[in-house]
Amino acid sequence: MSTVRIRTGFTRGKFSMVDCCLGRDLSGGGEQTAELVTTPVEAAAAGDIGDGMGNSSSGTGAVTLTQIQPLSEKGDVKVVGNGVKKDGAVRLRMENEGYGAEKPITVQTMFLQTVQQVPDNLALAVKRNGIWEKITFREYYNQSQQAAKSLIKLGLEPHHGVSILGFNSPEWYISFLGAVFAGGKGTGIYATNTAEACGYVLKNSRSNVVVVENHAQLKKILQVWEELPDLKAIVQYTGEVAERKDNIYSWAEFLQFGKDVPDSALEERTLIQAPNTCCSLIYTSGTTGNPKGVMISHDNYTWVADKVGRQIKVVFGKEISISFLPLSHIAAQMLDFIVALKFGGAVYFAQPDALKGSLLETWKEVRPTTVFAVPRLWEKINERLASEGSKRSNMARKISAWARDKGRRGSQAQSNGGSKPWGWSIANILVFRKLKTLLGLDRCKLFGSGAAPIMKDTLEFFSSLNIRIDEVYGMSECTGPHTFNTDGAYKMTSVGKEMWGVKTRLHEMDHESNGEICFWGRHVFMGYLNEPEKNKEIFGDDDWLHSGDIGRHDEDGFLYITGRIKELIITAGGENVAPVPIEDNVKEALPCVSNCMLIGDKRKFLSMLITLKTDLNLDTNEPLDTLTKETLSWYQSIGSQARTAIQAGVDKANKKAVSNAARVQKWTILPKDFSLPGGELGNCKIFRQKPYISSNYLESTH
Repeated sequence: MSTVRIRTGFTRGKFSMVDCCLGRDLSGGGEQTAELVTTPVEAAAAGDIGDGMGNSSSGTGAVTLTQIQPLSEKGDVKVVGNGVKKDGAVRLRMENEGYGAEKPITVQTMFLQTVQQVPDNLALAVKRNGIWEKITFREYYNQSQQAAKSLIKLGLEPHHGVSILGFNSPEWYISFLGAVFAGGKGTGIYATNTAEACGYVLKNSRSNVVVVENHAQLKKILQVWEELPDLKAIVQYTGEVAERKDNIYSWAEFLQFGKDVPDSALEERTLIQAPNTCCSLIYTSGTTGNPKGVMISHDNYTWVADKVGRQIKVVFGKEISISFLPLSHIAAQMLDFIVALKFGGAVYFAQPDALKGSLLETWKEVRPTTVFAVPRLWEKINERLASEGSKRSNMARKISAWARDKGRRGSQAQSNGGSKPWGWSIANILVFRKLKTLLGLDRCKLFGSGAAPIMKDTLEFFSSLNIRIDEVYGMSECTGPHTFNTDGAYKMTSVGKEMWGVKTRLHEMDHESNGEICFWGRHVFMGYLNEPEKNKEIFGDDDWLHSGDIGRHDEDGFLYITGRIKELIITAGGENVAPVPIEDNVKEALPCVSNCMLIGDKRKFLSMLITLKTDLNLDTNEPLDTLTKETLSWYQSIGSQARTAIQAGVDKANKKAVSNAARVQKWTILPKDFSLPGGELGNCKIFRQKPYISSNYLESTH
């Protein structure tokens, strides 16, 4: 027998609980009191339905259900109970048919379904002391349950956070799932956060336990522990615990701590959860102020993972990925963690210094089948390959140029449904295959990019090498993806078409058909934690998720991002100017530019702040004063003064301006690149303090 539990704040009844879709009795043989709500479709599928008078149709126990219709696009009440609070529930955005009508399940159910199918398949692997330590799905599940028991014994209260601070690892995943099993909320914290920033997340999420990677991260928590009344324990998952104090545990001690906790304790925590309740908090960096806690439901995770995996043709039990992007970000969490959990994929963890140079070695050793990265990583690989190519013999460069021309034309033909040009197969043998093998990407079939815009030059470079990078567009508030490019639906510089089962609406379109991008579907989040005013703002009057991004559709339904509402510049002459296309045009014209920011609100003309690509302090991620080798090579290749070269690039970008008001009149090169440590950028590499930046630097524009 199968049941579906959907929780609400309105109806309370007694029932004998059976785990979603699996027939596994979690009730311990007795009746439990719980809150639930279901749609007619789900109730009919469940079978164990009461008549509202305490009589069960299945005879297994008394069940009281309140039947409600799915949330429609017309703006029915979205929040059931109190969805903006930690123990709230929401009405799912169910459809009457199609992808949006599929039965909702919890993360625990999804995990167990995978374990039942591939119990002995490799799930997680991490290299320590030169040896790969591997965990099967059966071991993964058992350790997650053991972690849950230990969290309960440490004092984790239902609906409270378990924060995780550190680099990607099996312990990161197991801590998160342990929190979910124990009725808490898995909450990632960026490893680069200061002690104060960590303290804010811990306090806002009311975390009872924080799991840290090492002593450096432990010290951050110790600095703020006295200010955190909810925090009861700290667990360190690598290295020896250097500061032995009460309620600080090593990973081994932590797993042993809950050995005597009975299974019934986990079963009780299972009863308080349902697909429409929160199981995770994602903290967005935002543009100003403290980050907001994005509440992600079980259904958000399980539904999105299923749709993404099926749409991009993930093969169950066969995929291999490498986890290296921050798991506190929704993109890495969804693609490297949740999708792999759903489809039985093997996840290898990169070394902590992955982005300092070791990632390529891990790629070569593991040979992943899928790779998702941020634009800057693809750009760095582009720069490195271009630099290495310039050192090759004249004949080798000619062969490479010929092959890339075939690759470029082949990519364009495939995008338009055409055939590859003559000579493409030869180019593949001579160049493309060898390059992919050199990078460790010889069996990789999916290359993705997201979290920030990627430059057209970068896409064209890889396209010419038979590596098609598919852009993904979305946000934390829609559980990651909303649109993406795929086989049969790809256009360079677009962010693709909608994920199955979701909808897009362009709000208040202008004369060029640009409007605010709004989302609808079961990927839309529950709301911001304890932020009712912010929730009203993002959901508007119609219950569509308002992204704040401006975009347009082309004649084939592909979506293009053209700006941000809050970033629109209104000049002194009343002209509306979208800065993103102008900034992108300057970057495209000037390979030496790392960041540029357009200024012009209430001013007579547009000015631009420009930073150049410089070397980084790999320990602090702070920009140094030395230009990168690629930037120096570019300057040498153009054979002109820096200022002359920059002006030429700005002039080239200005030729694409839609009006005179959209031309850059003045600019300046800043002495240091924007960065997260410098405060100009957030964790997603977006500008945090535009007014602050502009007021500090604008007077020096030329």
